Amino acid sequence: MEHKECPSPRLPRGEAVGCDICHETQFKNNAFFAENWSLTMVKQSKRYRELAENLSGTTPVPLAEAVALLKKCNTTKFDQSVEVHLRLGIDPKQADQIVRGSIVLPHGIGRTLRVVVFAKGDQVAQAEAAGADAVGGPELAEKIKGGWTDFDVCIASPDMMGVVGPLGRILGPRGLMPSPRAGTVTPDVATTVKEYKAGKLEFRNDSGGNMHAVVGKLTFDAPQLIDNIQAFIDRIVGMKPATVRGQYIKGIVIAATMSPGIRVAA
Repeated sequence: MEHKECPSPRLPRGEAVGCDICHETQFKNNAFFAENWSLTMVKQSKRYRELAENLSGTTPVPLAEAVALLKKCNTTKFDQSVEVHLRLGIDPKQADQIVRGSIVLPHGIGRTLRVVVFAKGDQVAQAEAAGADAVGGPELAEKIKGGWTDFDVCIASPDMMGVVGPLGRILGPRGLMPSPRAGTVTPDVATTVKEYKAGKLEFRNDSGGNMHAVVGKLTFDAPQLIDNIQAFIDRIVGMKPATVRGQYIKGIVIAATMSPGIRVAA
C-alpha cells in the first residue's frame, strides 16, 4: 500500500523497498529506477542525511531512547512538531475496523486550537466563557458559506445541526464537520471547548490502515513527549476492533517535521 510520504512510487515489478514512515513494502522497476533516480526520490538535504546517519535506522528502539534520539534533531530555526505514525493490522475497507476517536494528551500539543461553536440561548455565553473563538448560529453558517474556514475545530449543540448540516460540503472535506462520534456534537459545548483548548486531539486511520498524529513540539521536555506518545499509543491499543485478527500494532515510528523517522519497539 503506497503511503503519501513514501519517496518511491509503486511500480509493477522490481526490487522491494520500505517506507520509513509506514514500513509498507514498495516496489520499483530496476531499469526505470536507475534511469530516473532524480524523479523517483525526494532530494534530501545535507542536514537530513547527517541526521539519518546518526539515528537507529531500521532497528526498533525503546520509546525513551527514540525520544532522546529525536531530541538531537532539533537543529532548525523553528519549533518542529513531533509526530507519531502507527501501522495497524486492520482492513480500512471494513466499517467495523475503522479506528477513530479523540484524546486529551497529558501535556497538550504545543499550540492553541481555534474553535468555533454553533449554539443558541445560554450556551452562547457558556461557550464564550470557555474560550471559543467564535459562537453563533445562522449568521456564522453564512460566514462559512462565504468561504471563511479560519478555524481548527467546529463544535455544535444537537439542536443546531439543522443549521450545520448544509455546511457538510464545505466542512466535510476539511475534516471540520461536527460529529457525535468525534464528540463535537454535544449538549455540553462549554466542556468540549475547554478540552480542545487544552489540546484535545482527533484521530482516524487513513486508507492504508495507518494512523498519524501530532503529539507535541520538539522543545517539549523528553518526559513530556514520552507521556504524550505513550498515552496516544495506549489509546489506539485500547481501541482494537473486535474483528481484527493477528497482530494489531505492526509498526510505530516517531519523527519531527524535518527529521528522519525513528522506529519504536512496539
